[in-house]
Amino acid sequence: MTTPVRKKLIEVSIPLEAINAASAREKSIRHGHPSTLHLWWARRPLAACRAVLFAQLVDDPSSWPDRFPTEEAQEAERRRLHKVIEAMAPWEASNDEAVLNAARWEIARSVAWGLGEEPPARGDGQAILDYLQTKAPPVYDPFSGGGSIPLEAQRLGLRAYGSDLNPVAVLIGKALVEIPPKFAGKPPVNPKSRAEAAYGEIRAWKGAQGLAEDVRYYGQWMRDEAEKRIGHLYPKATLPDGSKATVIAWLWARTVRSPDPAAKGAMVPLVSSFMLSTKEGKKAWVEPVIDAAAPEGWRFEVRTGALSKADEERLKKGTKTGRGSNFTCVLTGSAIDGDHVKAEGMAGRIGARLMAIVAEGQRTRIYLSPTPEQGALAATAKPGWEPEGDLPNDPRSFWTVQYGLKTFASLFTPRQLVALTTFSDLVTEAREQALAHARAANIPDDPRPLHEGGTGAEAYADALATYLAFALSKLADRGSSICTWFTERDSTRPTFARQAIAMSWDFAELNTLLDGTGSFASAVQWTAESVEAQGFGGKIASIGNIDAAKNSFPVRSVVISTDPPYYDNIGYADLSDFFYVWLRRSLAGIWPDLFRRLTTPKESELVATPYRHGGKDQAEPFS
Repeated sequence: MTTPVRKKLIEVSIPLEAINAASAREKSIRHGHPSTLHLWWARRPLAACRAVLFAQLVDDPSSWPDRFPTEEAQEAERRRLHKVIEAMAPWEASNDEAVLNAARWEIARSVAWGLGEEPPARGDGQAILDYLQTKAPPVYDPFSGGGSIPLEAQRLGLRAYGSDLNPVAVLIGKALVEIPPKFAGKPPVNPKSRAEAAYGEIRAWKGAQGLAEDVRYYGQWMRDEAEKRIGHLYPKATLPDGSKATVIAWLWARTVRSPDPAAKGAMVPLVSSFMLSTKEGKKAWVEPVIDAAAPEGWRFEVRTGALSKADEERLKKGTKTGRGSNFTCVLTGSAIDGDHVKAEGMAGRIGARLMAIVAEGQRTRIYLSPTPEQGALAATAKPGWEPEGDLPNDPRSFWTVQYGLKTFASLFTPRQLVALTTFSDLVTEAREQALAHARAANIPDDPRPLHEGGTGAEAYADALATYLAFALSKLADRGSSICTWFTERDSTRPTFARQAIAMSWDFAELNTLLDGTGSFASAVQWTAESVEAQGFGGKIASIGNIDAAKNSFPVRSVVISTDPPYYDNIGYADLSDFFYVWLRRSLAGIWPDLFRRLTTPKESELVATPYRHGGKDQAEPFS
């Protein structure tokens, strides 16, 4: 007997205005949002995914003329279903069990009616989930990317499957939908939490709260341990009154040899802006001072106070003239054209000079002139390991290559490399500690590691290491020489302020040992909040490293819901290698199948990348 195909709600109408409003608002929600777990490009809004999945699975009332015999009755039922969507679309409904159960019941009702059954009782949330997990069709996203669709399918109580060719995307998906349900409701294993429980401080650990608490504990241990090992590379600054202050960031300017013979071969700064802070009443800037006694005949001096509009506009231009890499020599005023800068960069002759120091004051930032001691100390950092691999020669997305920054390692200063490798080593050490503590906490005996489906102490330690490595990814994003100083906020822009790796001329090197934005402590907190906020309905979920073109679906008889890769806008694989090289160093032993390559696979990626296929005309047929 052939099962009749019934028209779904999405084929008739959905409340687009409410969905769009919730999706737009979602962009401003940061703490606890799944998008903050790990960066992924072109991630789909959760509100839209949730609403579309609901409308794909719920029958339109016209499919049941015996139950809704008139157009008026059908329209009234549609309006009621629209209200269910409107209630569950906002971010605040993401973990509202009453709202979610109402939505789940509507899906269960359509499934039950299609099977000639009656749905579970409206108020029995567990019965509704059990019914959906056994009777509703599973949802599969063959291009799962950042994991929004599988995550929302799981939230709606459905069996959730996804796959992606990119191992970074796969790991993000696993961290969103596979790992949290494995350890749901379990208390943390760290000694501090266990001691509090032993002294009677008992609390209910809902969802992934226990896992998130352990992410915080072992992340703090890593930060404290890193300070012992590399704290000497982050010295305090001396204030004008002789007191000491913690440095928030060191601001650097790249330098190039002036082509003007009158400059006598001096290295001169390439600066996109001399402004340090544009806040009213707190303006600070850098002035280049010609000084024959200074190295190369010039030095930087930080100044604060009032500025005329004309002076501020002058300072905002730095030494840059127009677009691209055209600059002016601070010594002679002559032009430095882009071809010269590129040639010097490709020859490995672009340097860097400390431009300013940002120190911590009383609820404010203190801007200081650079000192030889601070610059010299940064030069003492000697990384013992560097990420392997060359950046792709793709001028659309990788602008640094034409200036000589051609490898992953070249995107970081030596001090940044030391910090990242130190924290990477500590991910492994934190895992070993967590494993010992998990065994002492009597986590159920299951010797299988996480990548083999384990749920015991080994798997739990693997899970913690995965989330801690995600914090390391955040540190890399905020800790490269592509990061620039955000003068409006007295903070830094990340490496991926856009969906590309742009070239930066003056850059900000953050103190990774602090607690503020861009530090490892901050990265751990953002990661923990994302884990903690993960609500989940169904527990059956899987994300695979699969090439969708080979039709190797993990399950059959599924609802396909997907948003394919953008045609040629984003080079996902190339961009994700920035994180892959660090994740691989930390997690190759935990996720051996995902990190068996040196970089992510590129050949089968379903995007039209001109540089990879010999031009735009050749790339189009590929996609």
